Amino acid sequence: MPANETNALKLAQEYLSLGGTRRSKIGDNIVDVRQLEREPQEATSFWETRIAPLPLRKRNEVETHLPSMNDI
Repeated sequence: MPANETNALKLAQEYLSLGGTRRSKIGDNIVDVRQLEREPQEATSFWETRIAPLPLRKRNEVETHLPSMNDI
């Protein structure tokens, strides 16, 4: 597995371990994230400081490791 995918997976796992509730929505090669439930402040802070600032391509890699909207 390429290093950037490993880092993306680790970021997604850490975010989810903090209680993150965002879900990925992937269609027509477009990755989007939805947040339907409140999440702990720690998860929000982690997202805002570690994931949101990433370049779009790297952020999309993290987002693809989140649970899918189709799973709920």
